[in-house]
Amino acid sequence: MIIAVDGPAASGKGTIAKALGQHYGMPVLDTGLLYRAVGLAVLKASGDPDHEADALDACEFEDTFLNDPALRSEAVGSLASRVSVHQSVRQALVKRQRDFATQTGGAILDGRDIGTVIAPDADAKIFVTASVHVRAQRRFQDALSHGGHPDMDSLIADIQARDTRDMSRDHAPLRMADGADLLDTSNLTIEAAVQQAIALVDAQLERRRKS
Repeated sequence: MIIAVDGPAASGKGTIAKALGQHYGMPVLDTGLLYRAVGLAVLKASGDPDHEADALDACEFEDTFLNDPALRSEAVGSLASRVSVHQSVRQALVKRQRDFATQTGGAILDGRDIGTVIAPDADAKIFVTASVHVRAQRRFQDALSHGGHPDMDSLIADIQARDTRDMSRDHAPLRMADGADLLDTSNLTIEAAVQQAIALVDAQLERRRKS
């Protein structure tokens, strides 16, 4: 069984994917970490994330690199959005994602093109979203909890810029996959969002069993 969880930055898709993994007893891959790893690797190599050759060279990293805490920073998140526009980078990371998705026992993947490109035949697909203001507020609170001094206007501008890049790129743009259910978490608690996600997945799996 494969469950695809897609959506824009700070929509709650990562939290929901982890909760689904616990509920169904399945491994979870945050595919955004792969692009963050590429972005961070470019930075460490003093390369240019907007230069396709530099970004492609950075795709050869060990799995242990995904444990680097620096990957979770806002700066690296922006780098990830920039390197992800390159077709060669996306192609280089496809195999890692599909190998994870097709492992024995199935898997849950969260990202921006899981239901459209990586696993279009996934057994269940959810597109998680939230308003720009709510997503910026979540990033604001997260930064505060880690001792940061965030600026709300900058966070909003960054999220809007990332949305534009993700939705307008030529290769695997962010969009809701065919057959996916929309889950807007703007006015939901984490617990309520998780329960709705489980209900949506259960309903999709039941429909597949009956078809």
